[in-house]
Amino acid sequence: MAHADWIIDLGPGAGHDGGRITFEGTAAELIADGSTLTGKHLTEYVGN
Repeated sequence: MAHADWIIDLGPGAGHDGGRITFEGTAAELIADGSTLTGKHLTEYVGN
């Protein structure tokens, strides 16, 4: 994900709790946004 050109994050949960687009953009934008669970984990992964 850290090297993806474009990320579409679905959520906010799984199954019946998911299916909405919670974020769409670059990995850098997802890290800067930090409002989704995916963004928080990606931030930790890249060491920010």
